[in-house]
Amino acid sequence: MSIDHDRLFKELITTFFEEFLLLFFPHVHEHIDFQHVSFLSEELFTDVTAGEKYRVDVLVETKLKGEDSLIIVHIENQSYVQPSFPERMFIYFSRLFEKYRKQMLPIAVFSYDYLRNEPSSFTLQFPFFDVLQFRFLTVELRKQNWREYIRHDNPIAAALLSKMGYTESERVELKKQFLRMIVRMELDEAKQRLLIGFFETYVKLSDEEEQQLRNEVNEMETKEKEQVLELIISYEKKALEKGLKEGLQQEKRQIAKKMLVKGYDVQTIHELTELSIEEIERLK
Repeated sequence: MSIDHDRLFKELITTFFEEFLLLFFPHVHEHIDFQHVSFLSEELFTDVTAGEKYRVDVLVETKLKGEDSLIIVHIENQSYVQPSFPERMFIYFSRLFEKYRKQMLPIAVFSYDYLRNEPSSFTLQFPFFDVLQFRFLTVELRKQNWREYIRHDNPIAAALLSKMGYTESERVELKKQFLRMIVRMELDEAKQRLLIGFFETYVKLSDEEEQQLRNEVNEMETKEKEQVLELIISYEKKALEKGLKEGLQQEKRQIAKKMLVKGYDVQTIHELTELSIEEIERLK
């Protein structure tokens, strides 16, 4: 199954929008009135020349402190290289400005897995005249040293450790520090699940690495060790239950397919397997 990177980043940033700005753009954070924050509906743009559709990842309407003016923060996650990205950012920005006519702050998050120097501007100029210089804020995750973020009690920092500049030999230590951050922050279960799900999408330890992780956790101080082990065991149990549930559903689908071949009607299959009628119809 392919990973919907945009959806993952959108869910993370909308859940922890203030923490995102505080971590990467503290100079922006100090000016924003977080008592007035609303997430606008997705904007879908069509590139007529390329024949492609693009969706703006996160669009936030908020206020500046001490001012009645509004600011729209446009956050675009870029998980693959696109040479024309600055131009596309400008086109998005101009179309959004045409619609909303408000102050706007564009931000691009670059999340691919290798180092690359990304431009943060789009210019139109002649030798005799500069027509346009469009600039946007950027976060290049792979350039960030993950060890510099492990003392931050910030959920965005914890989740995005998984996309920062670590080496293969640091993977076990990376996850150990991630779990320590989760324990320290004492988040509710839903937020914990979001952060752990995001992290483990990008950092999957082998069985040997998981065993090494447990060994290192067992060497930690008693109270912290117990909390981290409890977290590991809790989510291993949930993952097992989810796997068993998905396995059962798959078995029901196989039975339903056989019943369809043998000529059973949809209503009967629904009553015997407890699969929804819509799902059974899709199996035909």
